[in-house]
Amino acid sequence: MGMSAPLPMIGIPLCVRFYDEHRFHMAGEKYIRAVAEGMAALPVLIPALGETLSPAVWIARLDGLLLTGSPSNILPEHYGGPASAAGTLHDPDRDATTLPLIRAALAAGVPMLGICRGLQELNVALGGSLHQQVQALPGKADHRAAEALPVPEAYGPAHPVRLVPGGYLAGLLACETLSVNSLHAQGIDRLAAPLVPEAHAPDGLIEAVRAPAAAALTLAVQWHPEWRFQDNPAAATLLRAFGDAARQRAAARMPL
Repeated sequence: MGMSAPLPMIGIPLCVRFYDEHRFHMAGEKYIRAVAEGMAALPVLIPALGETLSPAVWIARLDGLLLTGSPSNILPEHYGGPASAAGTLHDPDRDATTLPLIRAALAAGVPMLGICRGLQELNVALGGSLHQQVQALPGKADHRAAEALPVPEAYGPAHPVRLVPGGYLAGLLACETLSVNSLHAQGIDRLAAPLVPEAHAPDGLIEAVRAPAAAALTLAVQWHPEWRFQDNPAAATLLRAFGDAARQRAAARMPL
């Protein structure tokens, strides 16, 4: 009897939040379900313990890495940016976990998919920089969700993106433009050298990136394909493609 295809294991680095003065490590259920259902893979939750647990140890056991969105911003010290505005939410433990994980995953040929903050992390980890308040820049739109909107409306279509002709996303989704949801203030400033744009917003902001020289699919989007992907064919296609990339790694790691 032949061996059945292994269920790929996709790591989800967690955020740190405080509740009643206690620290919790957490991830939104939408991301966990995106892995379990949209990617047909096993979600593996990675606590934000920095390098207490070696990135190499995680990467040796994983078939993919999903970098989720979060309300927190990457500390500007990681990309040489100016100090954050007062009241900005940061998560230094997540930064200390994800940035080394990204570099280790790229070196080991582990597929990566970044979403929102995850796109920003990928860019920063590989040497790029960020705008902290895109809406304050001349000629740029306000990409934040309108305040006080119910969650379903906040995650509704916000603006189109134009996919780069000949790029991975344009080929995968077989379209030139895509309507996306948008809930971010930070955005790419200087693009990291290993990355190329895959999509742009109408104001020119880079909304998706890919590492073309990576040994496995390394892609990130500024929007949220995990949100109700069951009702969004483009989102479902993207998640399934990433799951397939993780399956390829899982199959390659199987003993003969």
